[in-house]
Amino acid sequence: MRNPRPAAVWVGVAAVLFGLQAGAVAQLLASGLADAVAALPGVAVPAGLAALERAADAIPTLLSRETIPNRGYYDGSGYVGTFLGLAPDVAWLLRAALIYAYSFVTLGWLWVGYERYRTHYRIADWTPRDDVIDRFRGHRWGLFGVAVVVMFLVMVAFAPALSPTTTAANLENPYSHEITYWTGSGTETVTVGQANLGSGSQGTPQENVGPMQYDDFGRFHPFGTLPGGKDLFTFIAHGSRISLVIGLVSVGLSVTVAIVLALLSAYYKGKVDLGAVLVSDAVLGMPQLLLLIMLSVILSGTWIGKIYSGAFVLALIFAGTGWPAMWRSFRGPALQVSNREWVDAAKSFGQTPTTIMRKHMLPYITGYVLVYGSMTLGGAIIAIAGLSFLGLGVNPPTPEWGRAVNAGQEYVTTASWHISLIPGVLITLVVTGFNALGDGVRDAIDPESDAEEAGGASGRGGGA
Repeated sequence: MRNPRPAAVWVGVAAVLFGLQAGAVAQLLASGLADAVAALPGVAVPAGLAALERAADAIPTLLSRETIPNRGYYDGSGYVGTFLGLAPDVAWLLRAALIYAYSFVTLGWLWVGYERYRTHYRIADWTPRDDVIDRFRGHRWGLFGVAVVVMFLVMVAFAPALSPTTTAANLENPYSHEITYWTGSGTETVTVGQANLGSGSQGTPQENVGPMQYDDFGRFHPFGTLPGGKDLFTFIAHGSRISLVIGLVSVGLSVTVAIVLALLSAYYKGKVDLGAVLVSDAVLGMPQLLLLIMLSVILSGTWIGKIYSGAFVLALIFAGTGWPAMWRSFRGPALQVSNREWVDAAKSFGQTPTTIMRKHMLPYITGYVLVYGSMTLGGAIIAIAGLSFLGLGVNPPTPEWGRAVNAGQEYVTTASWHISLIPGVLITLVVTGFNALGDGVRDAIDPESDAEEAGGASGRGGGA
């Protein structure tokens, strides 16, 4: 390496940024592994895994509820237990702002690393990828999608730190946790469950805790409370993880099946292609919503329906019904590349079909995978919310956005409008963000599809 200084500086800063949140990364991985094991029916979390989770929780983390606490109580002269004695709402806003600032700084530094590699260490002065990235940087709609998706992913990754309380106290075991609050003449202690009974949003001004308000027990609620008194922001933050997991698993399985079938049908053509067409037409001919409802009900009582509170079976259903549309999107580009000269040359040199499909055909359709994968992920999230709204999605008490919308539907026109409106707006915003990201990637990969160059709205007609 001729000039190691730019790389060394970048690695040093990256190590510092990672070190500040190393505990959060370890906690996310350990808790995710423990949740995956606990989700299996009849399987207990091994003692070693529980010890690993405790060790991860002990790693210091800069941006956490323990470092910048917002849970405290007023003792008549000031707040006790909050960060620097600040009011709970100020402490929470400070922590949330620092988390998002840290996330965007980290992403910016990753971009700086790519620029340094491109400037100092890459052999080629130019690659086709440079034009794709430069076009995407000028795509405002695509950048809007990036911003929304990044904010959503930050909520997923930092859900425990962003939430004003914990899922254990808020959702799982509220009667096993206590809080201290100021009564006006002194302090009293009450269980979280009892406090929730007096903090529910029931549609009247007297029984309502709206966004950015405190309840009668001194607890701050950024998005208000649910009808049962539980914190809505904590419910939404942890529910985002469920939505993303189901979406990623379902889209990942759909993409895998679609890519394999697209490559096989494009390479062999003939009967293989005809068979894929007939199977995909048969699946597309089924009423998807009816199929989703029927399979959700049938499989809900089985062992597979209990994995991850029913999330895994939802992912399988979405994958099983979603791959034909993905396959049709990949089939055309795969057929085009199968007729190119380099594929014929590879055949003449005796390369195996697997090698030809992997090395000479798959890279050509990778861009389409990114486009349709991002768009389909947004559709999966809204479909999951729709099933949960109907009571057929993720099993309670596991948080999911659609269940929050369902819980507040009878209060839409009352003082408790926030219960349905806030998660509904977030679902719309996240789905729009993923679609915008897909549009931006598509226009960057294929400049001829850009609406500004292809003549207005007709350039955007190739959605998922």
